[in-house]
Amino acid sequence: MTKYYNIYIIKIVMLNRMLRQLNYLKPQNFRHSPLSLFSTAAAATTNNNVTPKKEIVTYLTLNNISDNAGAVKVKRRVGRGIGSSKGKTCGKGHKGQRARGGGKGPRFEGGQTPLHKRIPKRGFTNKRNKQEMLPINVGTLQDYIDMNRLKLPEGENDPPLNMKDLVDAGMAKNSRIKHGIKLLSKGAERVTSPIRIEISRASKKAIDAIEGAGGEITTVHYNRLALRALLKPHKFEILPRRALPPPKLMEYYNDYEKRGYLSPEIQKRDLLKRLASNKTNNQEEKAVDE
Repeated sequence: MTKYYNIYIIKIVMLNRMLRQLNYLKPQNFRHSPLSLFSTAAAATTNNNVTPKKEIVTYLTLNNISDNAGAVKVKRRVGRGIGSSKGKTCGKGHKGQRARGGGKGPRFEGGQTPLHKRIPKRGFTNKRNKQEMLPINVGTLQDYIDMNRLKLPEGENDPPLNMKDLVDAGMAKNSRIKHGIKLLSKGAERVTSPIRIEISRASKKAIDAIEGAGGEITTVHYNRLALRALLKPHKFEILPRRALPPPKLMEYYNDYEKRGYLSPEIQKRDLLKRLASNKTNNQEEKAVDE
């Protein structure tokens, strides 16, 4: 028996060497069972004779579209028996506050004073009383003037531009003006027209740009009622008088650097204009009488 077994092993070894020399049996495909030798050799011979098949291309259509594997995770349904691992108590345990519908938030510390009340507080926030201004740049003013959508006052006696004129020109909406408009300096190099304007606030560079082109700017305070009367005068039978600014804003509108309308320099300038206009009106009336 051992004699025939040794002969069988010798034949297998010789067949293995012959196949390696013919390159039918590759080392990575070699297995130590005798049947694998014949199977790999047969596969190698058949692969050499059979032509390779073409790859089947599938196009993406509505009937074969689907999510990737693992893209959708199925939610675990609780209370569906003990076999689901979340039956009966549904993972909440037995009794107590957390097992029922109640429960405290993550900041609850068992009844003791929580951390956000133990630590000291510093500073304050004034968001409730913050007055947000709608920003408009001086370059935008010049663009609307160049498009003839914003008309400048022609004479010295004509009133200056105000926020109502900007709304009528389409630069802003009534609903967006909550407390006023602030003039900013973007596009200051394009300003060439002498603009006379009354506005709620203005930056220093915007003031320099307006006055550098020969214009005038005055910052005027409007409370909510005065602002509504300015933007929507058709809703008032008698226009209300404009109120003085509150004490917190009084310093701003008394400052000439901000071109506040309550500063002595601005009031002197307006008084001289009024006197000059009255003088010219008197001279015209005398000329008409003569």
